[in-house]
Amino acid sequence: RVGVSLWPQSCDIAPDWLWPLPQSFTSSTERYPLNPKAFYFGYGRQSAAQQDCSVLDAAFKRYFSLIFPDYTSGSVSAGQASLNAETVWGALRGLETFSQLVYQDDFGTYFVNKTEIDDFPRFQFRGILLDTSRHYLPVQAILKTLDAMAYSKFNVFHWHIVDDPSFPYQSRTFPDLSSTGAFHPMTHIYTQSDVRRVISHARLWGIRVLPEFDSPGHTQSWGKGQSDLLTPCYRGSTPSGTFGPVNPVLPSTYQFMARLFKEVSSVFPDSYIHLGGDEVDFSCWKSNPDVRAFMQKMGFGGDFTKLEAFYMEKIVNITSALKKTSIVWQDVFDYHERIPKDTVLHIWKGTPASYKEELSRMTKAGMRVLLAAPWYINHIAYGQDWRNYYTVQPLNFSGTEEQKKLVIGGEVCMWGEYVDATNLTPRLWPRASAAAERLWSDEKQTSSVDEAFPRLQDFRCKLVRRGIRAEPLHVGHCKHEYQGV
Repeated sequence: RVGVSLWPQSCDIAPDWLWPLPQSFTSSTERYPLNPKAFYFGYGRQSAAQQDCSVLDAAFKRYFSLIFPDYTSGSVSAGQASLNAETVWGALRGLETFSQLVYQDDFGTYFVNKTEIDDFPRFQFRGILLDTSRHYLPVQAILKTLDAMAYSKFNVFHWHIVDDPSFPYQSRTFPDLSSTGAFHPMTHIYTQSDVRRVISHARLWGIRVLPEFDSPGHTQSWGKGQSDLLTPCYRGSTPSGTFGPVNPVLPSTYQFMARLFKEVSSVFPDSYIHLGGDEVDFSCWKSNPDVRAFMQKMGFGGDFTKLEAFYMEKIVNITSALKKTSIVWQDVFDYHERIPKDTVLHIWKGTPASYKEELSRMTKAGMRVLLAAPWYINHIAYGQDWRNYYTVQPLNFSGTEEQKKLVIGGEVCMWGEYVDATNLTPRLWPRASAAAERLWSDEKQTSSVDEAFPRLQDFRCKLVRRGIRAEPLHVGHCKHEYQGV
């Protein structure tokens, strides 16, 4: 929860709009000139955080240059603003809000209007997924995305780091995974130091890094560096030379996974880990005589969803033993798998009618849920498709108040089939910001797309001025246009 109060002196025009909209907000036409030479951030006497708090010290430096991009001299004034927050992360969000309140007149003088704000997020999990397997994203592109995420108050970076096409994560325990599974073993990998850099940059912006190592499907690239991990597919009674999902019948599979996840859980400090579990193609398992024999032995008959359930339950147990909470895609729930009650389910499929039904079913079972289905932002359409992302109602499903509390948030997904560092930023922003407001702000106060439009246009111009190549929403201009690379 964040509170911002400002006490100014003279009167004039109201400031530009804020994005995402605060929970409660009053502003007047009184305005207060700011002088960059006399302006500073300080810690209140009562504050539990004081100088040498790395998160806030770094934020004060960052936000000074975001608030005063031109650093021209303004008029000096006495007066102060106070920001009260329960946590340093709340203080970061309040600094972002304050930075959006400051504006310039035509002469370059900075002003802020008398304002009182009380704010808190509607949902605790506000995520963005980047896929670094289908195309490699240089570390710089990821860091730039983290900056832009903080401007929209996103707080989770879901790093879908590996998948079928490539395995760019350089593992200490299994270096062959990236040396044979990455697009290139030297240029298209994330070293341990790259990963640490992403995590530490994210932390300073108040963003958690959630790693995803998806299995048993989506693992073709894993097989290049780990023999016997994937299931050999058969044509009749002979191996066809191709491979399917992870082989769930070998003890060596689980020994490998236990060692890999032990490393991953020490490299990524977040208490959550995403285990995937989606889109498993059963045809290779069906073709393999060893798998079929295992199915008979276990009494699974011909039901391969039971085999997937067997596999996922063992993987979830591995991460539970490492004191991590698992997040899995919805397929795991749909196949009636026995997973711990604290596992978070991630909805990615379906029309509004079907994901609402899924929300009801999952929360009725007492499970916590994340919603991603309506925010697959890699799907593009001509015109203003941000309006569709804005009008999503995450809690509009049949269920009790207790059920609604189990929806912990949502996520914007940018899958990488057609996205790399050349087009990531304009494809993501400001479209993702529409979802950001839905996840942060009060739904009743933000129900009108038409009212949101000029505010989002203004916010898009703020992003552009901050060096984020956010694409235009419609015809128009920004006072400070993007100046090129």
